[in-house]
Amino acid sequence: MKKVLAGIIVALAVVFIYNSFMNTQKERSILKENSMLIEQQIAQVSKLIVTEGHFAEVYNYKDSKELFGPLVTAEKKALVVVNADVEVVFDLKQVSFTVDEEAKTVQITHIPEPEIKLHPDFEYYDVTQDYLNPFAAADYNKIKKNVKASLLKKVEASTLYTNANNRLVSELSKLLVLTNSMGWTLVYQNQTVTGLTDLEQQLKD
Repeated sequence: MKKVLAGIIVALAVVFIYNSFMNTQKERSILKENSMLIEQQIAQVSKLIVTEGHFAEVYNYKDSKELFGPLVTAEKKALVVVNADVEVVFDLKQVSFTVDEEAKTVQITHIPEPEIKLHPDFEYYDVTQDYLNPFAAADYNKIKKNVKASLLKKVEASTLYTNANNRLVSELSKLLVLTNSMGWTLVYQNQTVTGLTDLEQQLKD
């Protein structure tokens, strides 16, 4: 009787160990599959986001040069009309992630700043200059520098910049949806991302 009881106990122990082993293997397999799905989604969002717009700028350029003190000056001026095609670019290939299978977390460790690309076309009108103060390369470079600075301010304050950020959030939200559906956690700036509002706010910060 004792031998039969011992045999039953051994058999139950073997079955328990076998089931535990199979469950562990199954959990590892699911974990691996989930990790692969996340990595595939990361690869899919690693693209180039380009938002395009057009801006116009009218710039008045003036420069005075004193010849014999403040009483005698030589002036030059120009009216510059600038039409610029603008691109706000997010290169999501530069986004860095870490995937922790044991903790079931995906952490966004780096999101690049947007790159603003300007393609201005300059047209010069009403150009006047004094013989003793002619237009030079330095004048044209100064005009381009000032116009570029003005355009950048307009872009940053425009819906173009906002639209680019919205597209960034849209791409990253795909990863948020996937991690949530699998019971994983998305983390950015050491904070758990629970929804699009969190993601939008953290990106602004």
